[in-house]
Formats: sequence, structure tokens, C-alpha cells
Amino acid sequence: MILISCSRDMGNYEYHDLYDPKISSLEDISALTFTHLSVKPSFAEDFNPENYEFEWMAIDDSGMNEGIVIGNSPELDCDLTLSPGSYTLYFTVTERNTGIFWQQTANLTVNSSTSEGWMVLCSDEGRSRLDFVSAITGDTYKDVLSGSGLPVMNGPRKIQWLPDKTDASSPYYLLTDDGATRLGKDAFEWKPEYDFSYEAAINDRLIPHSIVSAGFGKVIVSQGNAHYCEIMGFDGLYGSAVNKGFKVSEYVGANVLATQIYAAVHLLYDIDGRKMKAYCPLLASNDLGGLDPVMDMEEFGQVADGMNPGAGVLGNAFDQWPEGYDCLYMENTRYDPGNAKMGMTYVLLTDGVRCHLYGVQLGDLLCYSDCTYVLGKGLYADLSSCKDILKTGNLFAFSSLKNYMYYATGDSVYRVDLSAEPYKEELQFTLSGEEITCMKFNLYHNTDNLQRTYDLVVGSRSGADGILRIYNGTASDGDFRSVSPETYRGFAEIADATYKERIY
Repeated sequence: MILISCSRDMGNYEYHDLYDPKISSLEDISALTFTHLSVKPSFAEDFNPENYEFEWMAIDDSGMNEGIVIGNSPELDCDLTLSPGSYTLYFTVTERNTGIFWQQTANLTVNSSTSEGWMVLCSDEGRSRLDFVSAITGDTYKDVLSGSGLPVMNGPRKIQWLPDKTDASSPYYLLTDDGATRLGKDAFEWKPEYDFSYEAAINDRLIPHSIVSAGFGKVIVSQGNAHYCEIMGFDGLYGSAVNKGFKVSEYVGANVLATQIYAAVHLLYDIDGRKMKAYCPLLASNDLGGLDPVMDMEEFGQVADGMNPGAGVLGNAFDQWPEGYDCLYMENTRYDPGNAKMGMTYVLLTDGVRCHLYGVQLGDLLCYSDCTYVLGKGLYADLSSCKDILKTGNLFAFSSLKNYMYYATGDSVYRVDLSAEPYKEELQFTLSGEEITCMKFNLYHNTDNLQRTYDLVVGSRSGADGILRIYNGTASDGDFRSVSPETYRGFAEIADATYKERIY
């Protein structure tokens, strides 16, 4: 039983008009960390600040941190010490007597000078040196790792970003002949526990050439051995070599286009048997038959056809998987000729006399989500007639825009249209008096930067001066003959350049 008691409403109230302080709307703010921030809202002419309390609070849009109060006065006037990121700024005005409050909000973007820009990895007489071209300030900062406590690391190989495949606080990797380490996301800060040895479950010192991720794992090659790290629901460790009884080249193929892959297929090159190998880590699970996860391409295609009749192998650009060649180069791209969400992996092979190019598409053994096939035979091209194609020291790069290959020999860059036979080189440009030391297409991650994936990145050396040039590929449709590049100077010899995108 519920008893309800009522009392008579005598209607004895005292009403007051609600005073509106008429706070002006706040505009969105973009500021550099460690600089002075001033925001001055306006109020009604008769507004008396002594009757109110004020609070300026910044809340991280990622939801990872609690709100931070950065001011308690009518005007925000402070030195900004927030970490770089995206925030919502709340300005709250509370009437002391009644507790009634008014609130205005604005988007607050906090940058540092190193929030976005080009990470330029240089060889400074053999020492790995990282320079930075800031897209925030327009300035170039030299040797940004000096003073970080990082030991000297010689023989620079690569500066790499894995935004979704490692600790969010340290997503950058510095790879060198002396070893590898992660770097912090804000200003490339370093800690001893960032050393790559902490990511291995074996005693061998792993020195990767690159880190290639697909699906729920990452693959590296160190001293001729491939190692796998699973990241399905946790951040795993690299285990023992997956290749048994043979050595593999430094390159690893994978689908870098699809965003959802369950049983990812990787491509290794057996340098002893001189042939391609397919590697699918999940193939060793009992659910998939408990098979050897590394096998010849023909055998793997048969397994794929058995599990996915009609979807095992896509295309017929070549009949037999090649054998008996040395691997010159391999590169993963987002170029997808069959619209199967299987980016093309280009494999450049030679017998010392002739030069052969194979385009291989790698998918998902279970055709789980994005990929509609497991393997693809996407391209074959005999490039032996292209000028200086086998010259020692050549650099190669493949576009994600169209079926284009570029190669640099000496001071010149050539393009080969792989969609038109006979295959012939076409001179793009010559950097007279310079030596090209780096050439690539940077694969961007943020949606607003994806078209920049088609820009050709070239590092060169003129005497002791390292020069970075960025050639716009979208407007030129991949033809760089008449493109005036963005140019940055003053580096040492450039080994690699990767764009640091803004992390929100």
C-alpha cells in the first residue's frame, strides 16, 4: 500500500526576472601548445562579473581523459600546456546567488610544431638523423631526436608510421642497421622501453627492414628470416622465424587497401629456392586444417580454391608462378584493377639479363569481409627493353593511382605505363648534377589526405645538400613532366621521408 500526502498550494511566490548576461558566441580556436592563448568573450553592457563564477574547461574529444580547467576568469588568458589534440572548450558562467549557469562551447585544436609535416630520415655521415618539415609553422627542424636520450643509431633504413597497429602513444618506428625503436607521438620523445627488443618473444635481436601489417598481424624480415606478431585483441610479440630451411628477401607483400581482413595472406620471396611463397598465419589453426602456413604459390592457390570454390584465384595475367629469378624489389600499393579491394603488390624479378614484373593481389583466405578473392594474378610485364632498368643502384616506385611504374637511375626518373604494350620508358624529369637517394609514394591514412597518396616523393643529394621534392600526382594524373614540385633543402643525405599526419 502506498500512502500519498498532499498539502494545499497557497501560491505564495516571489518572482524575479531572469537576467541574461548575453555572452557572445565563441569561435573555433587553433593554437600551438606552449604558446599564449587569449579569448575575450563579450557580455551585456550592465554585466557585473563580481556576481558570477567562471570556468574554462577543455575536454579531449577522444574521451580518453577527464576535463582540464584552464581558466577561472571572464577572459581566458593562459599559457597553453595541453597535449596536442582535438578538444571541446566549455566556457561556463554561473550566477553565485542562484546557481543558474550559461554555457558556450568552441572547438579547440591544439598543435605542436611537430603535429604534422614531413619526417625526413637522413644519413649524416652514417648516423641516423631525423629532420622535420613542419606543416604548422613552415619551419624545418634539424636533428629532432637530439636530446631525447636515444642512443646513436647508424645506417638509417626507414621512418614508419603504424597508426592502428601499435601503442597509440608511440606509433612511429625508426628502423636502422643498428636496430629499431618506437618514437613518441607528440615530439618523437623516446624511452628505453621503446626499443624493439621489447616487442620480441625470442632472444634473437630483430633488425627489421620494414613492418608490414594486414588483418590481425604484422610481419617483419630480419637477417633473412620472417617473423610474425599477432594483434588480435592484444598487442602480441614477434615469434620465431616462420620460414623453415630457407632465407627470404627483405620485402613482404600484403594487401594495404582493404580495411577488414581476417585470414590475411602475405607474400614472401624465397631467395634460396628463388620463388614466391604465400604465408597465411591462420592456416596453422585447427579450424583451417592445421596446415603449414608457408607454402608455394601454386599449392596455396589450390588450398584457397578448395576453401572458396571459384574465389581462390582471380585473373590470368600469367600461367605459372615464376621460379629461378632473383628478387630486385617488391612494393605494396592501393591500386585495385579488379575492384576486389585487393591492392596490387608489384614484384620485380631478374635473372641478371632480363627484367620481369609480376603484379600479385593478396586477399583474405576466408573472403571474410572486404576481399572477394584470396589471390590475384594481376599483371605480367617483360621490362627488359627499358633503358638502364637493371643498372646497379636504381630506385623503384609504383603508383596507387594507375598501373604506373617509376624508376630512378642516376639523376633521372622514368615512367613505364604498364597498361600499354610495348612497355617503354618515358623520361619524367632530370635533376642535373644531383644523385637521387630516395623515391616513393607515401601512403596516407587520414581521409582528407588520401589523394596525396598519388604524389611522388623524391629525395636527392647535391654535394652535401639533401633536397626533398614533392610532385603533385592528382592534378597531373601521374605524369610529372611539367609538374613544379614543392622543394625543401638543407638536409643530409635522405634515406626516407614519411608524412606525419595529424593525430586527433
